[in-house]
Amino acid sequence: MNKNNPIGIFDSGVGGLSVANCIRTELPHEDLLYVADSAYAPYGNQTQTFIEQRSIILTEYLLAQRAKAIVVACNTATVSAIKTLRKMFTIPIIGVEPGVKPAALSSKSGVIGILATEQTLKSYSFNFLAERFASDVKVEVQACSGLVEQIEKMDLEGDKTFALLQRYLQPLLDKNVDTLVLGCTHYAFLLPMIQKVVGDEIDIINTGAAVARETARRLETASLLNTNNRQGIETFWTSGDVTSVTKAISQLWGSTVKVSLMQEGQRN
Repeated sequence: MNKNNPIGIFDSGVGGLSVANCIRTELPHEDLLYVADSAYAPYGNQTQTFIEQRSIILTEYLLAQRAKAIVVACNTATVSAIKTLRKMFTIPIIGVEPGVKPAALSSKSGVIGILATEQTLKSYSFNFLAERFASDVKVEVQACSGLVEQIEKMDLEGDKTFALLQRYLQPLLDKNVDTLVLGCTHYAFLLPMIQKVVGDEIDIINTGAAVARETARRLETASLLNTNNRQGIETFWTSGDVTSVTKAISQLWGSTVKVSLMQEGQRN
């Protein structure tokens, strides 16, 4: 594996860009590949078997583009498919987990709240994570149906999105949570609105920076850190509508980007 090959990143849609942004900051010289599987978003409403199948297809696609490592920038795909991916492929594969441990450590009230998709919350991996790291605190979970769809439509400040957040956050506030975990990478793009609903007294845990640091660590361990000194470049694909996804990614990335249609026949 060539250390100057790119890092592959995928998500059900544009939410994983919150992780990709952190990776770009942590690893400025790495080239990044990003696939938004928007034709099948959201994953939170899909079965584990379906998510596994899509995760394998996306990983194979990124490997065909010479990816030296894969970041599963989606909580639902991580809990549903990462064990399968690590059995099938030998390159470093990094996942995203809800920040249960740091939330449990920082909570003063002893009550933490988790915002996530239904599929993530009912998974064995999440429940094992909660049992392992949050045995001394009370964990209140909230599935957020419809929220990913609003973010995919780039409705980051609209009334409907705000109403959904109020519906999902108020029950957690009523239960005296003082720490809130964003258990879906999409939700990071709603941070200002979430903060508006919960106020400044609630500590919000987002794991994007931690995933970026873990990616750097795994690459260093495998002697795969890029040795070029130039600024890394990004390449984007989507399985969905190219025009709408291009607009969304450009807005979230902070610069105009080109997004190509993912051709699923291009696999190893």
